[in-house]
Amino acid sequence: MTQYANRSIVLAARPQGAPTPQDFRLQQGTAPEPAEGQVLLRTLYLSLDPYMRGRMNEGAAYAPPLALGSVMVGGTVSRVVASRHPRFREGELVLGASGWQDYALSDGADLTPLGDIARPSYALSVLGMPGFAAYHGLLHIGQPRAGETVVVGAASGAVGAVVGQIARIKGARVVGIAGGADKCAYVVDELGFDACVDRNDPRFAALLAAACPDGIDVYFENVGGAVFDAVLPLLNDNARVPVCGFIAHYNERELPPGPNRVPLLMATLLNKRVRMQGFIILDHYADGYAAFQRDMGAWVAEGSVKLREDLTDGLEHAPRALIGLLEGRNFGKVVVRVAE
Repeated sequence: MTQYANRSIVLAARPQGAPTPQDFRLQQGTAPEPAEGQVLLRTLYLSLDPYMRGRMNEGAAYAPPLALGSVMVGGTVSRVVASRHPRFREGELVLGASGWQDYALSDGADLTPLGDIARPSYALSVLGMPGFAAYHGLLHIGQPRAGETVVVGAASGAVGAVVGQIARIKGARVVGIAGGADKCAYVVDELGFDACVDRNDPRFAALLAAACPDGIDVYFENVGGAVFDAVLPLLNDNARVPVCGFIAHYNERELPPGPNRVPLLMATLLNKRVRMQGFIILDHYADGYAAFQRDMGAWVAEGSVKLREDLTDGLEHAPRALIGLLEGRNFGKVVVRVAE
């Protein structure tokens, strides 16, 4: 079998606050040979997502922490370059979780054949995990109804952009929140949101209230921080808040200073009968992924849902791209092109 040089990026140190390039290490090695029942995969595209920051911490959350020295985790689109597995042939494209490395072995249990997909990287975004998170969180927890106001945090990102477009399909009025005038223009002009408010504007809270004159019926939470502070008083009775993430706080090492806001939050949830529910999308593949694939595949094919990709070339640049994502410098779904 051909010997392949295999680069991998491992967790070198646990971040003390925001990650730095020194928290990652690029290693050189040789790709392993597949045993009977295994395939060797060549990574083509690597997905970068906010959840990766949590896996770098020492304490466990919904998934175990990464061990120091282990390969950074991540969803991937790969090509089978060698197969000793009856279900997979050399040359086919698969969706998997090879992580931050050029080559990886798999026994096939975690692989999904992609067939003749026109845009393979979409399997990591609108047709993959981020799209499924948007679909499940909005439709199963948010349950938007025609004429209601849906507000979406991080509206130009991988999940938020899809949330808003689905809400429009369901007949809701959609208001996005994004960081910068260019992102807001994209959300309205390209994605079809009814309005978008720049979270960096010093008048943000007042502008959001003006954009939601009838209050907020559904708020899809991706952000936390000052964004959630501005949303909270605008929630209507019986509002629904799917909690997908809170990226504003991922780098914090302790609770932020300031007054205790928990009583205000609890009073709002109680008095307005608000349903606020977190979800981990990995819990829902067995009972919901088939419906998502059917609906999202049709929406993408007909042009009702689209997504911008923020593409970085080169595995060696993945740390910089993840750091930028956590700082809000990305514009669209962050994908690393590891190989052609």
